[in-house]
Amino acid sequence: MTAVRLPDWGRSPVVTELARPLPRDGQVLVRVEAVGLCRSDLHVIDADRGTMPFRPPFTLGHEVAGRITAHGPAAAVTVGRRVVIHGPWGCGSCLRCTQGRDNYCDRRAELSWAGMGLGLDGGMAEYVLVPSARHLVPIGDLDAGEAAPLTDAGLTSYHAVAGIRPRLGADSTVAVIGVGGLGHLAVQMLRALTPCRVIAVDVREEALALAERSGAHLSTKATTDTSRVLRATTSGTGVDAVLDFVGSRSTLDLGTRGLRADGDLVLVGSGGGELTVRKPGSLPPGSRISLPFWGSRDELADVVALSRSGALKVEAERFPLTAVHEAMSALRDGRLSGRAVLVPG
Repeated sequence: MTAVRLPDWGRSPVVTELARPLPRDGQVLVRVEAVGLCRSDLHVIDADRGTMPFRPPFTLGHEVAGRITAHGPAAAVTVGRRVVIHGPWGCGSCLRCTQGRDNYCDRRAELSWAGMGLGLDGGMAEYVLVPSARHLVPIGDLDAGEAAPLTDAGLTSYHAVAGIRPRLGADSTVAVIGVGGLGHLAVQMLRALTPCRVIAVDVREEALALAERSGAHLSTKATTDTSRVLRATTSGTGVDAVLDFVGSRSTLDLGTRGLRADGDLVLVGSGGGELTVRKPGSLPPGSRISLPFWGSRDELADVVALSRSGALKVEAERFPLTAVHEAMSALRDGRLSGRAVLVPG
């Protein structure tokens, strides 16, 4: 089978041929119909040796939709069923993993992987071997190119929104900073699941247009005056929550300056920014800071249900699997509207 592998730290991914895996025991083999390309993939590719616990070589790709084609004797699954894969594989035995919360595995610091395509062979291939059927969520007739990004772009956004949802009422305002593959889904989720007002912020005009198509009440370009815009649109109080899908120094600064007292700063992006936390300091009184990572298997089922209901529309550009380098260049250069999806031949 064809696969996209990271051969070693400091080297570019390669498109190569591998033997098709054979499932044993409780393993499940999934034929990949579509796999998302994520900025997290770029972080892994660009990482210096020793900065991540992963051990190359391994196949990239952690956003996968496909069809069950084979399984080991201990796996109770149906061949032919179309599924997405819950990607944050943990140890499999701690309490959180057995609850489907592998994203917060209690043994995460001991593992040499973070999940599928993140230290373990992932889905940028024609087939992917899944260690357990508990990682699979049925998708019915959902389009694979839309379903694959739900497993990270959708799930991470849903998990971030779920953490603040109980505090969002009709008089609340949320700022979504960074309207790309994750941000445009977060805007749609906020509109579908809460009565709050949504303000989208980005440096790109095309991203602001995407935010408007996704249902944002207001979109504004990120400038040195954006925090004043956020406060002006909330009668001077500031926004009740900030979802930062960039995580750079400038977006963290914007988030803290635009946040209301007793507000939520939700840092999703891994843009390398740093925030000094002290009291008193730059954060408003009563602020809550969260660092959501992916989401649970049950939350992925919720995201799939939202998509099947028509509440979510994934904007994605599709590339052949063998055009992975073209897709990565488009992602690096900010030329994508929404998500990049690779489709095996």
